[in-house]
Amino acid sequence: MADKLTPERRSWNMSRIRGKNTKPELLVRKLLHAKGYRYRLHGTARGGRLPGNPDLVFAGRHKVIFVNGCFWHFHDCRVGQHAPKANAEFWETKRTRTRIRDAEQRQLLEGSGWEVLTLWECELKDLAALERQLDDFLLDPSP
Repeated sequence: MADKLTPERRSWNMSRIRGKNTKPELLVRKLLHAKGYRYRLHGTARGGRLPGNPDLVFAGRHKVIFVNGCFWHFHDCRVGQHAPKANAEFWETKRTRTRIRDAEQRQLLEGSGWEVLTLWECELKDLAALERQLDDFLLDPSP
């Protein structure tokens, strides 16, 4: 049986988890840059910060992309539905709040005329499908 983590060790582990410049985000950025797309990072647009600090902002197109981790944002895939056994109530509450906050921020962005694409970590494995999804989103002339 595995040893239980001490609170200090768990805190250290959690402090190592990034909110920006994650591997999934870097993968998307590299793909977009190679295709010639240019963007701003982490919610910056003319006029200041955008609600939710989107990972990628295409100000001229009025489009933003969020690259979400399945576990942290409570995706409906296998990884997102994993429920930690240790401190279960805390994690359920935290992840539910994140899901609610994500929906509120999306609503604020769309209400301000921004088009929003959310990419999930589990979707990034199929690069051809990801590339098509990004092109469809960015080449679509709407808002």
